[in-house]
Amino acid sequence: MWLGASVTRAQDTSPVRAAQPIGITAEKDSVRPKPRPHAIEYSDAYATRLEIHKIGSYVMLPLFATEYYLGDRLMRGEDESDGVKGIHVGVATAIGGLFAVNTVTGVWNLWDSRKDPSGRTKRIVHSVLMLASDAGFATAAAVGSDDDEGGSRTTHRNIALASIGASTVGTVMMWFFK
Repeated sequence: MWLGASVTRAQDTSPVRAAQPIGITAEKDSVRPKPRPHAIEYSDAYATRLEIHKIGSYVMLPLFATEYYLGDRLMRGEDESDGVKGIHVGVATAIGGLFAVNTVTGVWNLWDSRKDPSGRTKRIVHSVLMLASDAGFATAAAVGSDDDEGGSRTTHRNIALASIGASTVGTVMMWFFK
């Protein structure tokens, strides 16, 4: 080879080689594409149950605030009359009924949405929080039925507040993380 002489290489000009980017072989390029997502249909009943569930969630927080106020008055011994205690029991019964309706509509819609992957984790976390609150409210009601002045009132309050907290977190999560 002489100085200054250029060296040329033969280039492969076959159409198959020229169409493939460098470093990709036919084996790497034959990966199957992901299957298309399937349409998930929800019934009109799903939408109706969801609307009932949402209305219940908006009613829940004012009921919690009322129940806390009444319970706090009873705990401080300010007003132990049958009126405040009766209203406290009435609001607690309303919360229990609301949770019964929301549990039925929520679990039913959770079952209907079981094949929908979008938002699944959020729905499961919400459901676990709300079912734990259901159990907590049932326990608070059982403990609160005692007329003991000491420990059972405090236990009743603590269980109720934990249940209110868990259900508030679950509700707010669904409102804001859509």
